[in-house]
Amino acid sequence: MAKKKKPKRFYDYSLLFCIIFLTAFGLLMIYSASSYMAQLKYDGNAGYFMMRQLVIASAGLVFALIISKMDYHWYARFAVFAYVLSYVLMIAVSLFGREVNGKKRWLGIGALSFQPTEFVKIALIVLLAAVIVQMGNKVNTWKGMLFVFGLAFPIGVIVGANNLSSGIIILGIAFVMLYVACKKHMFFYGCGAAAVVAIITAGPLATFLEKINLLQPYQLSRIHVWQNPEAYAREGGYQVLQGLYAIGSGGLFGKGLGESIQKMGFVPEAQNDMIFSIICEELGLFGAVSVILIFLFMIYRFMLIAQNAPDLFGTMLVVGVMGHIAIQVILNIAVVTNTIPNTGITLPFISYGGTSVLFLMLEMGMVLSVSNQIKLEK
Repeated sequence: MAKKKKPKRFYDYSLLFCIIFLTAFGLLMIYSASSYMAQLKYDGNAGYFMMRQLVIASAGLVFALIISKMDYHWYARFAVFAYVLSYVLMIAVSLFGREVNGKKRWLGIGALSFQPTEFVKIALIVLLAAVIVQMGNKVNTWKGMLFVFGLAFPIGVIVGANNLSSGIIILGIAFVMLYVACKKHMFFYGCGAAAVVAIITAGPLATFLEKINLLQPYQLSRIHVWQNPEAYAREGGYQVLQGLYAIGSGGLFGKGLGESIQKMGFVPEAQNDMIFSIICEELGLFGAVSVILIFLFMIYRFMLIAQNAPDLFGTMLVVGVMGHIAIQVILNIAVVTNTIPNTGITLPFISYGGTSVLFLMLEMGMVLSVSNQIKLEK
C-alpha cells in the first residue's frame, strides 16, 4: 500500500522577513540615535547600545525560531502557572525592584535584570487564549465577558500603578481578544466612545482623579505638559518639544541617516521612547511613513495567520500578539507626536531595550508556530 503523504505545512516567511528587517533597522537607528552620547558615557564606544541590543536580539531570534517549530498547544499547559508567576514577579519588583528615575520597574537576578511587565503581557495572552477556548459560547454573555476581562484587570492595575503605559497595553490586549472572540460588539464600541470622551476631557478629569488619589501627581503633570508643552519647556515639556523639533526639521526626506541634531543631547535618551522622532528627523516623512507601512504589513500577516489558524486557541494567541504590537506602536507614535500624554512606551523592535526585544521575539515565535500548523491544501 502506498504511504500517505504528510500534508505540507505553511510557514510565514513574509512575517519572519518583516521581523528581521525591523530588528536590523532598529539596530541601525539605535546606533545613529545613541552613538554621540555613548561616546561620551562609555569611553568612546559609539556602538555600546547597539551591540547590547544586537546580542539580545540575536538570542531572541534564535529562541523565536526554536519556538516556531513547536506545537503551540503546549503553551496552554503553563498558562495558569505563568499567570500566577506574573503576580509574584510584580509584587517582587515593587518590594525588591531596582529603582530607575524614581520608579521600580526592574527586577535583578544576579548580574541580569529585566522588566517583569514584558513577561506579564505574554503570560496574559496565553491565559486568555486558553480561557476563551474553554468557555466556548459562554464568552458571549455578560458574565463571560466580565470574567475574562476580570482576569486581566487586577494585574493590569498592579502594573499600571508603576507603569501606566504597560497597564494600558495589558488591558488593551484583553479588550482586543474579547472583541474578536465575542459576537456582540456594542459594548466595545461604547468603551471606544468613552475613551474618546476621556481624551477630550483629559484636563478636568485628570484633576478629579488626582484629588481622589487615583492618579499620581507626576501623572497629572504629564496631562498639563501634553496640553501646553511650551509652558513647561524647562521641565516636563522639554523632551516633548525637542521631539517635535526633530520631527518638524526632518521635512519630506530628512537630513540624512546619522545627521540628526536633536540626538546630540537635546532629546534625552533618544534611543529609547523617542527614537521615532530621530527617524523623522533623519529620514523625513518618507521614512516615518515607510516604518508605519511595515508595521501595517506585519499586522496584515497576523490577520492572515489568525484567520487560517487550525483552531480557536491558535487564533486567540495570534490576536493577542497582534493587539499588543498594534497598541504599542500606536501609543509610541502618538506620544512622540504629542497626540496623547507622555506614557514612556517603546517602539517595538526599534527602540533600545533588551527585555522588550527578547519577549517580543518570543511572541513572534508563538505566532510563527501557529502559522507552521496551518496545512496547505493541494
